[in-house]
Amino acid sequence: MTFLRKPDREPLSQAEWKVMRIVWRLKCCASRDVYAEAGQEHGWSTSTVKTMLRRLVDKGYLSTEQIGNSFLYRPTRSALASLRTAADTLLDNALEGTTGAVIAHMVKHSELSAGEVAELRELLDSHKSPPAPKTKRKKKQ
Repeated sequence: MTFLRKPDREPLSQAEWKVMRIVWRLKCCASRDVYAEAGQEHGWSTSTVKTMLRRLVDKGYLSTEQIGNSFLYRPTRSALASLRTAADTLLDNALEGTTGAVIAHMVKHSELSAGEVAELRELLDSHKSPPAPKTKRKKKQ
């Protein structure tokens, strides 16, 4: 039986992931930096980006500090921690018996280094499957 983990914060939308990638890449940035990159990369208006930044602060993914007329944004957690939470949610929602297929799909569509492949092989080699359920034997009479 699988128990669903309750995410520690509301999940990111696809557009919010795009904004977070910009902030993670810049580490600490002014709102105008995010507007410029999001506008150039995605064609978004300043007001669209402002709305997403506000939502990301409200959801707890970004912290903000006002300096003069500008705001500085910093991620409150690493990209890897956020991706792990998203992966946990994906696995929690996988139908029984589909987890292997989901993981295989992710591996097929990923660019993995030789070191990452070796780490995955080691994990798979050391992975122990849960024991098969025991069936009750009927007593002979």
